[in-house]
Amino acid sequence: MKILIVDDNPTNVIIIREILKKEDYRNFITASSAKEMLKILGIGPGSDTQRPRPSDVDLILLDMMMPEMDGIEACRVVQQYEHLRDIPIIMVTAVGDSKKLAEALDAGAGDYVTKPINKVELMARIRLALRLKREKDWHKERDQRIQDELKLAALVQNAVLSLPIKEEDFEVHAIYQPSFELAGDLYAWFPLGDGRYAVILLDMMGHGISSSLFCMFLASVLKDTVTTYVEPEKVIQELNRRFNQLYIEKQLVQYYFTAIYLVIDTRMKRIDYVNAGHPPGLFFEGGAKEPVLLESNCHPVGLFDRIDIQPQSLSFEEEGHLVLYTDGLLEMAEGDQEEQLKFMTGHLNGGHEWREEAMREAFFIDESDLERDDDKCLVWITLGKGTEQ
Repeated sequence: MKILIVDDNPTNVIIIREILKKEDYRNFITASSAKEMLKILGIGPGSDTQRPRPSDVDLILLDMMMPEMDGIEACRVVQQYEHLRDIPIIMVTAVGDSKKLAEALDAGAGDYVTKPINKVELMARIRLALRLKREKDWHKERDQRIQDELKLAALVQNAVLSLPIKEEDFEVHAIYQPSFELAGDLYAWFPLGDGRYAVILLDMMGHGISSSLFCMFLASVLKDTVTTYVEPEKVIQELNRRFNQLYIEKQLVQYYFTAIYLVIDTRMKRIDYVNAGHPPGLFFEGGAKEPVLLESNCHPVGLFDRIDIQPQSLSFEEEGHLVLYTDGLLEMAEGDQEEQLKFMTGHLNGGHEWREEAMREAFFIDESDLERDDDKCLVWITLGKGTEQ
């Protein structure tokens, strides 16, 4: 633990140094002015303020009354730098004015001792300050480890998402923007052969670590479930069964997810689907400006042991595009669902080809929405002869 002693009076410095030595504190340095202290901390004149270097100082004993810059002003300067705010500062003062002491504490000092210095009092305050510093450092290191692990987990979660497909009569793309490091949305698609494709988009209740873990579980069973059962009704029922096997005793929150699952047959020009409590999919065919809605036809997955499903079918003749999305996009528009769907339709009916830049600008770039309340996901499927090869 390194202690920085700041005092313009050499006698005071000697007294403090001797007290520290007798208490077996050998790692200390001194500064004769506030400006010299700032230079030692890497924020003085000539220092790179854009990229301040970390300081190895663990505690500052700072004289309140010094020429040019007093201790209170120096304290305020230190507090302007985030990487230095956790260094405890003990003000050393001969001033008994309670207003001045209060001003020092408001400026960022954590404690104070008065002159003439009492050895027992000084060492007690130093030990307390260093103990608090160690605890803060431990929490910062732990938080950094957690952040690093969350970033790694986000990379893993992103790696399980399906890559775009570009075929002659079928093209699918997605844009995904989590609200936090980890997200509760999941999309996937699987070629089934003979011009058939399975596509699913689901939205887990909530967001964050717990929701993302449920999503990772679903991602692990999704391919096997889809390729084994294929048909929308059977796939959703199997996901409901698998999800309910994760029952956690005494859980305070009932987890569930909404989902829309499609089997698209490009040869028969048919879409079979189940919408389990999810926002309606939007299908634009030919030159139509108004979409066909793929609306919910059963409750969300995971709420009950059994789920009653009425699968739906949709046929198409012309080229078109189908858009699936999570409710994070709907919530960008105020009003009821009718107004929200009108908002979505206005941005999605401008042609069947995939326009990633336009979709990002419409739904995913919002500087005023730095802390988003919900994950955002959009899946775009182009069907028919208009698809690029």
